[in-house]
Amino acid sequence: MKTLFLPVLALASLLAAPACAAPISQAERIEALDQAAILLEERYTYADKGAALAAGLRASREQFAAHNEGEAFAAAVTDWLRAQSGDGHLGLSYSEAVIPEPEEQPGEDLALNDDMEEWYGAGVNHGVEKIERLEDNIMLFDLRVFPPPAMGAEVISAAMVTVAQGDALIIDLRKNGGGAETVNLILGYLVKPGSPAMSTYHRATDSWTHESVPDWVPGRRFGEDKPLYVLTSKRTFSAAEALAYSLRALGRATIIGEVTGGGAHPFEYRKVSDHFALDLPEWRSEHPLTGANWQDVGVTPDVAVPAEEALDRALELARAAIAR
Repeated sequence: MKTLFLPVLALASLLAAPACAAPISQAERIEALDQAAILLEERYTYADKGAALAAGLRASREQFAAHNEGEAFAAAVTDWLRAQSGDGHLGLSYSEAVIPEPEEQPGEDLALNDDMEEWYGAGVNHGVEKIERLEDNIMLFDLRVFPPPAMGAEVISAAMVTVAQGDALIIDLRKNGGGAETVNLILGYLVKPGSPAMSTYHRATDSWTHESVPDWVPGRRFGEDKPLYVLTSKRTFSAAEALAYSLRALGRATIIGEVTGGGAHPFEYRKVSDHFALDLPEWRSEHPLTGANWQDVGVTPDVAVPAEEALDRALELARAAIAR
């Protein structure tokens, strides 16, 4: 299963083991590095960069030799990969339990099947932290993660229908580290139906997927005319950036806060040994209206203020817009 935009804060801990985990053999660590290098060459979203990373990983094998405990080894390799690539989605994950062989999918390599309930499920209300109606009928929607549609589309739709009654809307993404494909669902409530949405390039198949904003979404829409503001911080990452970037490309929202984290490469878990999986960006995003994305540079706000001041500034702008 393709893993889109998993929150960056989850990467180091999704498969994490207890502190007392048993040492990992040198043979398995070598296997993990070798298999990771092969996958980087074959599937990393930029072929030249993948080849350079693979060569560097092989040449740097000795520097990881001191880390014989799983979490420490994975963390060291992840730090190296991100330092060399600047890609916050790229890393190595560790599981104390043997990683099961995933089901084989036609046309795809084996992928790690993850239980994502902890990150996207009912325990986190599918990402919906808060909906609040503020003075002057300004709606505040605090969203912490974008759940896969199969898990949380109904909750996201209900949230968007609730905020549709506002005269202005503020979407708070300051603590949102990313998630899955519900970005497009949210766009359906905010912009003209059928508008261009994010395109995605897949390296392994040398193919593009082009999407548009849904022609229909359930319930009331906030619409494409009322004032809309998006709050960002340095922690805003991945799918959260995709929403901010798309709204900016469409000229629909005012972005307020800080430059975001800069992660535009959807990734897949690829098993590289019994206890390690490579978090491998095999895709890259591009908006058809800009021909670009936010990788490495982040989304630059229209109104640059410290993250903790972003809500107050958005309220000032919203009240001024409503009063016109």
